[in-house]
Amino acid sequence: MPRFETVRKVRHAPQVMFDLVADVERYPEFVPMCTSLNVRRRSENNGVETLIADMSIGYKMIRETFTTRVELDRENLAIRVTYIDGPFKHLENRWTFLPDAAGCAVKFFIDYEFKSRTFQMLAGAVFEQVFRKMAEAFEARADALARR
Repeated sequence: MPRFETVRKVRHAPQVMFDLVADVERYPEFVPMCTSLNVRRRSENNGVETLIADMSIGYKMIRETFTTRVELDRENLAIRVTYIDGPFKHLENRWTFLPDAAGCAVKFFIDYEFKSRTFQMLAGAVFEQVFRKMAEAFEARADALARR
């Protein structure tokens, strides 16, 4: 299964970055390829907020919508995304925000596989670049919000 992992050191506090990534409804404003995001349901259990969300992505001729469970663990500054429905066989995404002398270290991990081998071959080459741009987009968004 394809996977991508990165750690980015940013000059923003861990809580600021957590809040930015947790605000999923704003993704269409700045996340590459995200054309819409709809939160279907919200719940909370033991301090962890859980969202069920539909995210639509688009890139050239590719248009897909998928549903995920997003667990927002504010106490541990961690976000976990698991797959529910859509074009994937498997999708798992994790964000962790660790204090760092200059701000925080943002750890991003994604492991995925499309149901269609053809789609996997077409999208696979593009997705690693997209994930890199996505990580950069969150940092750029935090910088822009800090300047306001």
